[in-house]
Formats: sequence, structure tokens, C-alpha cells
Amino acid sequence: MSFRLVIALSALLGAGSLAALTPASTPDAAAPAAATASAPLKPGDATAGQAKTAVCAACHGMDGNSADAQYPKLAGQQASYIERQLALFKSGKRANPIMLGFAAPLSEQDMRDIGAYFASKSSLPGVADAKLVPVGEAYFRFGDAKDGVPACAACHGPDGRGNPGAQYPQLAGQHADYIIARLKAFRDGSAGSDAHAQIMEAIAKPLSDTEIAAIASYVEGLHAVDSSTAAK
Repeated sequence: MSFRLVIALSALLGAGSLAALTPASTPDAAAPAAATASAPLKPGDATAGQAKTAVCAACHGMDGNSADAQYPKLAGQQASYIERQLALFKSGKRANPIMLGFAAPLSEQDMRDIGAYFASKSSLPGVADAKLVPVGEAYFRFGDAKDGVPACAACHGPDGRGNPGAQYPQLAGQHADYIIARLKAFRDGSAGSDAHAQIMEAIAKPLSDTEIAAIASYVEGLHAVDSSTAAK
């Protein structure tokens, strides 16, 4: 087709027709880099995760055992739970300006690796306040049928080690101060908008400050029995 004919047809058909009549770009030239399939996610790698947790150490400790009780212990926590919480921070479904900044640049693989690293560590045991144990243990093991509060152990296990399949977190040995803060956040509806937070809102709503303190103290004193000494 001659150049003059192309111009004439373009004038008759309207703007944009010239481009439609020119030869199409080759597939190789037009294909964007994003068209290539992304690499599939791999299982979490604790070694890779260690290198990605340097910024976590300031608050959560090098091995996930935080020295400051306002920051949770991550050591021994389920990898899938850590991965999920990082995703919630990144999406804003769990509101925390500090954690949003740390989680925003993380990829899904980064989250898996970080979870695997902290899960490979051992949580240091805590100590419960003996005066609070009777009330705390009653709520943890049996709940309160009158107020519709289920036993904590029903979801988090009798030893507080959680339920990996349902992504209910490990509670055993966690700082009481952190547990108190989270239960109060659940009670007032500020803990987040994900499904698990909504479950906990209904559970925590009837709890008084005294009952929350007792549950948190009991949880801090929980730790798994060493199988090597259990038979002695």
C-alpha cells in the first residue's frame, strides 16, 4: 500500500486509523517483562529467614525472645501464624504503623522464610503470678459458660502451643503485658479486621481487666513438659 493511499484512508476513517494500518509489532518486542511467570513459592527457609530478621531483633530479640514485654516473643511461634500476621500488617487488616513499615517491602517468600526462622527457635519460659493462677487457669481450661467465654485451651491447646492447622497462635510463655494489651484490643474492637480478630472480639468482650490480667499471667507461666523428664 502506497504512503499516499494510507494517508487518504486515514483521513477518511478518522484519527487512530493510521496506526491500525501499520504493521503490528512482533510478539517479542511487545511482550512486557511482567508476562514471565513468577517463581513458585518455596517452603520457608530458616537460614534465609535469619538474614531477613536483622531489623526484627531491635524489638523481638535476635532469637525471637524479646526483652521488652510490650513486644511479643516470636521464638517457637508457628511459622504459618507469623507469615499470616505479616501479611495482615502489610494489607492493613491488622493496624500497626510500625509493623506496616517493616512488612510493606516483604514478599510472600520473605514472610515464609522469617516465619521458618523464628519457628526454629525456642521460647524462653515465663513465670505466672501465683495469686492470679486460680482465676487464670479456670478461664484457660474451662472458660465461663455463664458469659459465653470458651476455654482458651479449646483453640490454643492444653499446653498453650496453639493449633498450626487453624493458625491459632502459641500462647505459652508469652509476655503477660503483651497478652493483656492484645485482649484489651480485642475487647474494644481495635485489634484488626480479619476473621480471627472478629472471633476474639466476641470472646474478650465479657472479660474484666482483672480477668484479663489473670489469664495473661497464667499463659505466661505455661510451658511444655519436657518429654525426657515427664516419666521421672
